[in-house]
Order: sequence, then C-alpha cells, then structure tokens
Amino acid sequence: MSEPTLTYGRYLKVPELLSLQSCLSTPPHHDEALFIIIHQVYELWFKLVLHEVDSAVELLGADRVEEATRLLRRVVEIQQLLVHQVRILETMRPQDFLGFRYHLNPASGFQSVQFRELEFALGMKDAAVLAAIRCLPEEEQRLRGRLASPSLPDSVDGLLVRRGFAKQPVPEPGPDGRSQPEDWRLAALVKIYESPDAHQDLSALCEVLVDIDEALAHWRAHHVQMVERMIGAKRGTGGSDGVGYLRATLPKRAFPDLWRVRTHIGQEPT
Repeated sequence: MSEPTLTYGRYLKVPELLSLQSCLSTPPHHDEALFIIIHQVYELWFKLVLHEVDSAVELLGADRVEEATRLLRRVVEIQQLLVHQVRILETMRPQDFLGFRYHLNPASGFQSVQFRELEFALGMKDAAVLAAIRCLPEEEQRLRGRLASPSLPDSVDGLLVRRGFAKQPVPEPGPDGRSQPEDWRLAALVKIYESPDAHQDLSALCEVLVDIDEALAHWRAHHVQMVERMIGAKRGTGGSDGVGYLRATLPKRAFPDLWRVRTHIGQEPT
C-alpha cells in the first residue's frame, strides 16, 4: 500500500503534539493549560538551543568561526523569545496559580534536564546537580555525558590556542570544569578587543558569547521576579527555597572572562 499523502499535520505530528497537554486538576483549572503549554514550549526551544550550541562546538573545532557565530546569533534570538514568554506567564494571577499548584508536587522546574544540559554545555558545570535532580536513568546519563564533554568555552579556548594566543598545552580544567588559571585567556581577550580589525572573526564571536550570557542573565532575573510575583516567599514545589534559590543563581556567568576583559582594555601594561 502506498504511504498516505504528506500533510502539514503529519509532517509536524500536530495531532500527537496537541494530545500532550494533560491537566492534573479536576475539573481542569483554566490556567493550568497555559502553564503546561508554556513549559512544553520552553523544552522545545531548549532542544533547539542545545542543537545549535553543539553544532557551534563542532564548527569551532573545525575553525569555522563565522558559521559558528551565525548559529550562536540564532541562539540569542531564541533567548529573547524565552524572556518574553515569562511575560505571558505573568498574565496569570497568583490565586489562579495556587488553584492548581499543589498538583505539581514534587515536580519542579529545577528538574528540567535540558536546561541543566544547556548550563553544562555553556561551561557552567556542577556535579552536585546530579545528586539533587530527580530524573530518568537515561536523562542522568545525558547529564553525565554533558559533564564529561567539552563545553562551548572549552572549544573557544582550543580555538585561541590554535590561533597562537596561548602556549600548548591549555591548563587542565579545575573543579568547576574551567581551565585554570585564567590569566592566559584574559590576556588573549585583551589582544582581541584592542585589535578588533586584526581579529574580526574572533571579535564577532566574543560579542555573541556576551550576548548569550546577557540574555541568560535577563531570563534568570525576569524568572525570579515572576516566581516572586506568583508565590512570594513560599518554598518551591520541589522543596527548594523558591525565590531564595533562584536569586542565588543570578551571578552565574558562562563566560566570566568576557566580562572581566572590559576592565583591562586600554590599561597601560604593568
């Protein structure tokens, strides 16, 4: 028998997609559908962001800097959309969220495996997450793979070494998964920023990495305020400190040297 004619719905599996929004409240609370759909959409975007970051790591390893930068610019655009999605959640009133929140226990956004994968892929590796997160065995295996695999900052380090900004070998990674010490990287970035015309592809790459870090910081900050707006100082559904835990994540940076370099540009050598 011949295959059914391909349609828009079959290609995108729309019937299956639309069957995945199952409310736990009975009768279904009006805003639970909003909550589920927003977070499912987040996970779809996380999947694409991971796809683009992984591709960028491979491209940087092959010295295809311009193409890696192009894909990372796409990541920034997705991040801007993720920030705006928080505003959609904020159309929900606190009493509406409380109408179905208790059904979520003990699930929590902390358990988003893809978001943890993204943090690891961006170099913000924390082995303690593996002990704290509740997930399926195959999800834990993915996280362990991310923890052991080269991150985007690692691929940038390798690129800088190949361009002659540091002597081989690059220092061994420290407990946080980042190379130690940072002096060689910071010196390399100063050279790139002070001579952008001589290092145009690296300069553009550095700035898109700052864009990624900044967009992630914006999302964290807006997310904290949205959670406080919804639940105040209540504990998180997964048992965390809620807003207190989220605030503690605000200083995180994937590319700290790209922020630190601003202080050193134009300084007289000592």
